[in-house]
Amino acid sequence: MAIFAFMFFKLFIASVPLAQGLVREGTVQAGPVATIPLDKQYVPVIRNEKIVSYKTAYFGKIHIGVARQQTFTVVFDTGSAHLFVPSATCPSPACTRHRQFYRNMSDSAIDLDHDGNPVKKNATRRDQVNIAFGTGEVTGEFVRETVCLTPGAMETPRKDCTELRVILASEMTKEPFMTFEFDGVLGLGLASLAVDPEFSFFGQMSKMNGLTEQTFGYFLSRSDKVPSEISFGGHDKRRLASDLQWVPVHKPELGYWQLKLVGVIVAGERLPLCEEGDCVAIADTGTSLLGAPRAVTQRMHWLLARKVPENPAEIDCRTFPGPELIFELEAGVNVTIGAEDYSRATGMRVLNNKTNTSQLICRASLLPVDDGEVLGPKAFILGEPALRKYYTAYDWKRQRIGFGLSIQPNPEEYEDIEPQHSIYGAPPSGPPVPTEVMV
Repeated sequence: MAIFAFMFFKLFIASVPLAQGLVREGTVQAGPVATIPLDKQYVPVIRNEKIVSYKTAYFGKIHIGVARQQTFTVVFDTGSAHLFVPSATCPSPACTRHRQFYRNMSDSAIDLDHDGNPVKKNATRRDQVNIAFGTGEVTGEFVRETVCLTPGAMETPRKDCTELRVILASEMTKEPFMTFEFDGVLGLGLASLAVDPEFSFFGQMSKMNGLTEQTFGYFLSRSDKVPSEISFGGHDKRRLASDLQWVPVHKPELGYWQLKLVGVIVAGERLPLCEEGDCVAIADTGTSLLGAPRAVTQRMHWLLARKVPENPAEIDCRTFPGPELIFELEAGVNVTIGAEDYSRATGMRVLNNKTNTSQLICRASLLPVDDGEVLGPKAFILGEPALRKYYTAYDWKRQRIGFGLSIQPNPEEYEDIEPQHSIYGAPPSGPPVPTEVMV
């Protein structure tokens, strides 16, 4: 399932006492345009007390503040458009298990109301934002702060830093935030997805720093030994096996990195749903599966399922061949996903009571997407399976996405290198045992 559903915002005024915080130490030095290694977390999906699959999250470090930076891990999420981190004033377990922002250790933070005006010193009330996720909520206050992609002093202007309106979470629900290791979310959706342009990290970074390339690139590694990465101020050509093919963003006024789908072909069958050319695909770095409209997921599951001969006791279905899934985009660009990318690792063994036989089946990992007011009934989500096979570059200025087959480094080359990333909750090595279903 997706880490987050798309975000919906509402503002309300409430009386909140001004916070008193504690002080933590800062961090040190780095360069102008950043490539950030990403940590990875596996979160088990449990049904009937058994692990049937894993959802994944990728996140990296950012640094907030000037004189004394505070470091946080965040999901770099193209499906949202705001930065939030837990506040030290938040008492909920979902906040306290993560790093929290200590307001009184920052000389650069400016308290704001929802219009972006500084809060008066004698104010007794603070504007708050409520962020509703598919499975939870965050409530927070506003500050203007300096956010950097790498640590270090601000003695000279740095292209990897920008002033930004930040949401400091004063409340976070247990679900889903207790589950994940990352502290917050840094939204990279287009500026129109944000409540105000000053909440948009990359929009502010591009505007204030005069970036030569107003682009960020996203690489997902197949091996846990090799870090996944996000690059800002350009894309990383070392990770490309082919030239980037560019596709224009469809309806950028909606704020999503959304593309027009000319058609979708599943195992050689063209889906009738998209015959009129009104399907869309959203590139979403915050989603660990492929998303498809609920109306077609059953048919897609059927077409992508494969019977495994000889009924082995164990199998990793990502290694078992299967048909292709093709997304035909504008500008003649095809995103083609194979079984190694769309398959669930764990197979399903179907036990037939009447015949006393069994059949092992490999299936796809698909997330049903319900009809939404903004995206409509024909929205597909290009999550991790697509973004792992293809390096993607997001061109902020030209409002387009580039796709190129990614180069996966040899994991053996990283064996003697000190890891720059962490892996949480990795599943046991070896093929998983299939789940059993009785019919």
